[in-house]
Amino acid sequence: MKNFIIIVLMFFLAVGSTYGQRQGERYDREKLEAARVAFITTRLDLKPEQAQKFWPIYNVFNESREKSLREMSELGKTRDTDLSEADAKARLARKFEIERKMIVDEEKFVKDLSNVITYNQIIQLNGLSREFARHIYQRQKNDDKK
Repeated sequence: MKNFIIIVLMFFLAVGSTYGQRQGERYDREKLEAARVAFITTRLDLKPEQAQKFWPIYNVFNESREKSLREMSELGKTRDTDLSEADAKARLARKFEIERKMIVDEEKFVKDLSNVITYNQIIQLNGLSREFARHIYQRQKNDDKK
């Protein structure tokens, strides 16, 4: 219980200090990351032993997923009308390859996480990153009105 209170306090301190910045100022990545960790840990109600096992698995998966998404984004950025059919076909083939890898990675991620948290928590996790982003956006929007 004591650890839970510490995590909740860390969350509010990190979020509060992150939100305190004005528009145009750059967010402190470390504070934002700490707020995200606290947000997810709190929302999933992770026990300290679970959190210790959860975050390394999550971070490896998230890093791989972000890398794949960046690569897919790069494949679609070029609006070159001179792109040959062969190059276009190769880009689409690479996109599908990346998507297949992402599915395999996510299945492994779920399998690994199921040894740490429940399947219900895994389903909750799916929307928490978006919820955190919306939370940050709303908070900044409200701060900008002040």
